Amino acid sequence: MMSVLRMVFGWSYVLMAVAITASMTFLLLYLSEFIFLEPNITGHIPQGTEVSFVLVLAISVLSGLVIPMNVYRIMTVKVRSTGGFMGSFVGAVAGACSCGPAGFAIISTFGGVGAITTAFLANYEVPIRAAALAILCVSWYMAHRSLRLECGIRQC
Repeated sequence: MMSVLRMVFGWSYVLMAVAITASMTFLLLYLSEFIFLEPNITGHIPQGTEVSFVLVLAISVLSGLVIPMNVYRIMTVKVRSTGGFMGSFVGAVAGACSCGPAGFAIISTFGGVGAITTAFLANYEVPIRAAALAILCVSWYMAHRSLRLECGIRQC
């Protein structure tokens, strides 16, 4: 496992992973209303939302690992892969469309359909994030296995 990670994560891919992790963490925490920017920058984890907070962090970190691995795989092996991007997209949608500011924008834009969608996403936010995490885990495994087999790396 370490040989594949060492092969993939050179300086440029480490910077890409850090940038993806940091931006997704900030965006999802802001949209899920765990951090606030006004009047001061502050964070708050309400009681009962700890699982959602941990899932946001896990999705961000796994996205930071999976997306650079898939980019490396596409650039090196010339293979199309969408699993890592799909898991990251599902995780971002699950965090962005809950009862936060984006949810109210959806309600006002789409009316009744927006209200139903926002209610659905608010009620099933944790299972959707767990599904996104599962998709990211499968995508990480598939990318790792593919790189190990296609690049001829032996298991240590």
